[in-house]
Amino acid sequence: MQTLSGVHIAAWLERAADVMEREKAFLTELDAAIGDSDHGVNMARGFTAVRTRLGGLDHGDVGALLKGVGMILLSTVGGASGPLYGTLFREAGQRAAGAAALDLAALTGCLEAGLDGVKRRGKASLGDKTLVDALVPAVDALKAALSAPAHAGAPAHAGAPAHASLVDALARAAEAANAGALATVPLVARKGRASYLGERSAGHQDPGATSCSLLLRSLAATAGA
Repeated sequence: MQTLSGVHIAAWLERAADVMEREKAFLTELDAAIGDSDHGVNMARGFTAVRTRLGGLDHGDVGALLKGVGMILLSTVGGASGPLYGTLFREAGQRAAGAAALDLAALTGCLEAGLDGVKRRGKASLGDKTLVDALVPAVDALKAALSAPAHAGAPAHAGAPAHASLVDALARAAEAANAGALATVPLVARKGRASYLGERSAGHQDPGATSCSLLLRSLAATAGA
């Protein structure tokens, strides 16, 4: 697979809905330690709503599809996560406007645009103990894959892609996001509800970074299926 069409995006969102429902209790457990104990419920509700309404979205225009998903998440995911995930998808959709499919370069641009939107909306940076801590390393991994040879150590062949495959790149991005989520454990939160705890927020994994990691893992699994 070298591109993601609207059909692939829809399959990703279906898978993400299953994952958020399955991991709902885990995300809520993480949020109970440093938040409002509702992140798992909110994420499961939001992606269930996305799955329910996918049929009414335009699968032929990836940008329109992503923006539609963003609007659904904005209206159904409670707490701070609704605006952040809504912004992530809407900004990604804006970058993909009119596209029938996304190759690795286009997908990287979309996620980078989404990341920039999340940073603006949440006024968060890397190290603040938010979903940005998972999203930044994922985007960085995709950028690195763009400049990596298709087969490390092997000579390039005529007609071969100049960069790693989309499947491999997404697998690396998912791994990076997971590592980023785990790296939030020792951090002291500087944004969101967890920041009210000050030093007591250290020692706990951030639920937003974790749900972001789950979302990217779902995308990688869909691409590799």
